[in-house]
Amino acid sequence: MQQLNEILSLIDSYIGGSDWFVALLLLTGLFFTVYLKFPQIRFFKHAIDVVKGKFDEQDDEGDTSHFQALATALSGTVGTGNIAGVALAIHLGGPAALFWMIVTAFFGMTTKFVEVSLSHKYREKTADGTMAGGPMYFMKNKLNMKWMAVLFAIATVLSSFGTGNLPQVNSIASSINATFGLENYITGAVLSVLLAFVILGGISRIASVTEKLVPFMALIYFIGCVAVIFYNFENIPNSIQRIASDIFSGTSATGGFLGASLAYAFNRGVNRGLFSNEAGQGSAPIAHASAKTKEPISEGMVAILEPFIDTIVICSLTGLALLSSNVWREKIENKFQRTDLEVLSIRYDDTKANPNNDRELLAAHISGDKELPTYTGSLNVINGKITNTVSLLHARSLAEDVKVSIDGEAYTGTLNVVKGKVEWKKKMAIRGKSLVHSAPLTSIAFTRSYFGEWGKYIVSIGLLLFAFSTAISWSYYGDRAMTFLLGAKSVIYYRAVYVFAFFVGSFADTTIIWTLSGITIALMTIPNLIGILILRKDMKESLEVYRSHMKDKFGIKI
Repeated sequence: MQQLNEILSLIDSYIGGSDWFVALLLLTGLFFTVYLKFPQIRFFKHAIDVVKGKFDEQDDEGDTSHFQALATALSGTVGTGNIAGVALAIHLGGPAALFWMIVTAFFGMTTKFVEVSLSHKYREKTADGTMAGGPMYFMKNKLNMKWMAVLFAIATVLSSFGTGNLPQVNSIASSINATFGLENYITGAVLSVLLAFVILGGISRIASVTEKLVPFMALIYFIGCVAVIFYNFENIPNSIQRIASDIFSGTSATGGFLGASLAYAFNRGVNRGLFSNEAGQGSAPIAHASAKTKEPISEGMVAILEPFIDTIVICSLTGLALLSSNVWREKIENKFQRTDLEVLSIRYDDTKANPNNDRELLAAHISGDKELPTYTGSLNVINGKITNTVSLLHARSLAEDVKVSIDGEAYTGTLNVVKGKVEWKKKMAIRGKSLVHSAPLTSIAFTRSYFGEWGKYIVSIGLLLFAFSTAISWSYYGDRAMTFLLGAKSVIYYRAVYVFAFFVGSFADTTIIWTLSGITIALMTIPNLIGILILRKDMKESLEVYRSHMKDKFGIKI
């Protein structure tokens, strides 16, 4: 299994994790922004009017309202990336990473506009009377590239498990176990029953649930973020100043944070921004294709709001909460993860007063610019403390007050280390002070608010709602992909497997699934971007027809 994961990781590094893939996504958004003359600005107000139903007509064909389609798509994108992804971006790239996330979302608004409009335009009515749309339909019906459509649909089915199913429930179950002590399989069983109840009702029930769930969970999380921001209000000017000053220079070392270059901050911000709002991936157009309208461009207008809400609003709030609370640069007592732990062969000092430029050496090492020698050999541990003159790096920071225990008792003995990696013993735990990242970082930030320690429960509830809603939406994406591949009758079997996998994912190791999902997401995104670029003239012509229609029928100029 480990060998397979390494092979998949290698493949992912050449596809989804590569710089060219990130560039393709960003440059596609930039191209359409210029080509269509900044539609995310010009049509923003009109998009709000469309969502309100201002231009709806009685004979519009579809399964959901504009708002329900938006809520369903948002429930798929507003997920753990808004809580854990922002924290990881800032942990890796510093405050400037938040700026690049917002820039990515700005261009992503146009990408969503285009992919949703084209997917809606070439949607079909299935044998059971429901609408089916998505990039696979414009690939088949307009581009006559059935092979590309099949590739996209297969990747969507696999991604529904790798993105929306197993990792989501695993995150929920692990969070609830850490916060409340409830066994993972119990959480999985309860949520699987709820999931089955929702998705077996089809798009009507899914839309009915998401239109209530999305505003509710967004409100709860908004309150939590605002409570942190106002509690630490005196730090807001400095936080904004740090974002602005670090944009073109990178972030220098501060506290336990060892620094990040401009290139690294840019890469991490763009990467996390794309992960958060899924612009260009081709998933959200599947939900939007269900909307009731005769005008595909109108649903594209609705999609403009999606990256704005998901990234520019929600991710920005998370980022300001993290920066104003200062937790992003503080070393905090935590339990070390073996994947984040590395042993260096000599002892370094990351304090500002150190004359040997150790901070710079450590920063170059963690960024991959110039590696430091790692340790191979035995670590001597006496009463939980390592006696060797080595350094432990955890979560890209120099660890302090390190203690080793086995089954809760201080350990005395030796630990084998090979090329900086500790060979873990059964029931062993290593704790100490270091930076933290992802959801735990956001949880700590939320305790520095008017809610105090209760703030971490907002993050737990947010993770639960965000991740569960993501699972709901992705079940529909897989549902429509199965309909495209094998017909409507295959959907019931897909749903059964989806629910069962959701239960198993609550307690199983999902590492390999995460890795696989990175590949399948790339296999969705690349054909989708190629398709919309080929259809650029179709998109432009459709937009002009829509503008003429709005002027002739409603007397408005957009």
